[in-house]
Amino acid sequence: MIPDDAAPPPLPDGDPLAATGAGPPELLLPEHRPLVSPLEVIGIGTIVVVDQITKFVVKSTIPLYSKHVIIPNLLDFTHVQNTGAAFGLLNAADFPYKSAVMIGIATLALVAISIYARQLGAHERLSRYGLALILGGAFGNLIDRAIAGYVVDFVDVYWGEAHFWAFNVADAAITLGAILVLLEMVGIGRRHASHPV
Repeated sequence: MIPDDAAPPPLPDGDPLAATGAGPPELLLPEHRPLVSPLEVIGIGTIVVVDQITKFVVKSTIPLYSKHVIIPNLLDFTHVQNTGAAFGLLNAADFPYKSAVMIGIATLALVAISIYARQLGAHERLSRYGLALILGGAFGNLIDRAIAGYVVDFVDVYWGEAHFWAFNVADAAITLGAILVLLEMVGIGRRHASHPV
């Protein structure tokens, strides 16, 4: 009969756990991966800073509803206030507590995106970078909603009389991030881990 306090037998030299210095499987702790890497944190912070700076410059230099021509017949900077979602969606809609509702929706979206990001592996780089862009853009617009109750949009792309929805740096980051996530989902840029034979 083996005493309860007896030490476990040593691992054989050929055991893969012995080579790594790890203990038996039941003694191994689960690997904890940070929610975002330092590079992703830098990306999120950069998007927020650039977004807020550009909005401040627009508010300081372009009167509301005025425009500054950048490329004739193609691109203007136009100062508009968006109380709706990205690209002016729901901007014309008016309902009670609209600002609070939009802040709540944006906050829930941030939580959902963060939870999804936690499930991604380190090899899913396009999705991780894409979600960093989305989070940076979402934070940038959320700051505006929380402080002013609206988001400053200013990029006006048009051709003749046809205008795309006005947007800002945060909206552009969200769009680019969504494209990267979609590319990862269809298998572009995915790195498959090699398995030893």
